[in-house]
Amino acid sequence: MSEIDSRLLFNEDNVEIIKPHTPMTRFVDFAFDVLQQIALGAAFFVIFYMYIISPNQVKGSSMYPTFHDKEYILTDKISFKLRDLHRGEVIILQSPDNPDVDFIKRVIALPGERVKILDGNVYVNDTQLDEQYIEVETPTFANGFILEGEEKTVPDGNYFVLGDNRPGSADSREYGFIPHDHVIGRVLYRYFPLSRAGAIKDPQYP
Repeated sequence: MSEIDSRLLFNEDNVEIIKPHTPMTRFVDFAFDVLQQIALGAAFFVIFYMYIISPNQVKGSSMYPTFHDKEYILTDKISFKLRDLHRGEVIILQSPDNPDVDFIKRVIALPGERVKILDGNVYVNDTQLDEQYIEVETPTFANGFILEGEEKTVPDGNYFVLGDNRPGSADSREYGFIPHDHVIGRVLYRYFPLSRAGAIKDPQYP
């Protein structure tokens, strides 16, 4: 008997019978394998997007000059859950007023630290921050959360955040401290425009 590509089946008498592969069954098997690979790929993408890294678009100029309007960035959504945030890191956070809106800001003061703004400069634990990523001084706002020369202590599980465009940013000067559970992720990489693409480096404070 010549060899054929076959499947082994059994009839009602438990007698082995042979069902040959036809072009149609080969196509069905191939299509099923392809669909399986697509489903696995889609599941991996969803998990990756929801829990590990996701793309975001910067809207507005609150982080200028570090980030420009309509730039595209990648957000790491897992590392900050495994360790504490660091001063100077740029994060994506949920708006305190609208859970459907996300903000991009820079972490300035950490839990337990004292922060104040005086004469356009930011102080943490009485030490002035050397903020080379900003172009103008830091003003305070009338009726804001923190006033000129006023010192506030960051509660446990919270952060004090600012936008790099200090006159044009709504941030902790206005709405106060940000709870850790409002943090969505840490900005990891800018991928568009290509002329400004690259990893986002955290500032080194003296």
